[in-house]
Amino acid sequence: MMVSLDGYFEGPNHELDWHHVDAEFHDFAAAQLRAADLLLFGRKTYELMAGYWPAEIARQRDPQIAELMNAKPKIAVSTTMGASEWHNARIVGDLQALPAQPGGEVLVLGSNQLSVALIEAGLLDEVRLMVAPVAIGQGHSLFTGLSRRLKAQLAESRPFSSGNLLLTYQVRP
Repeated sequence: MMVSLDGYFEGPNHELDWHHVDAEFHDFAAAQLRAADLLLFGRKTYELMAGYWPAEIARQRDPQIAELMNAKPKIAVSTTMGASEWHNARIVGDLQALPAQPGGEVLVLGSNQLSVALIEAGLLDEVRLMVAPVAIGQGHSLFTGLSRRLKAQLAESRPFSSGNLLLTYQVRP
């Protein structure tokens, strides 16, 4: 998740125009996608991703990421969606319907409400926050709706030349 210095993952009208994306970030994103065994989305993020990555414009603008996004197995967690038309994707109705992935890396992209649900269910073991060097003043907090404290230990930090800072936390029980 990309977050602002003041802790928002998106602006008040769902803006993401403040994200700091450059070649170094792109390489990081591609490596993260290559390492993932499964991509997991909430409904809103899934609909945005499924509407963009299979499109010709995505393949022209970012062929490497588009290829990875389209090829990887994907699951959207939603009680309102029907069948998926995105290649290699399926819909499940709740967290209990998620397949067991022993030893596999499941990557949640965006999907703050799903992330909160995964934390609440004890199913999230790592949080990666990319802190962008910008404060946006208002927006939506990443962990809105969390009913309990999330305890984590810093496992790694990685500065980017853009000023972005990747913080990787291991979630503690």
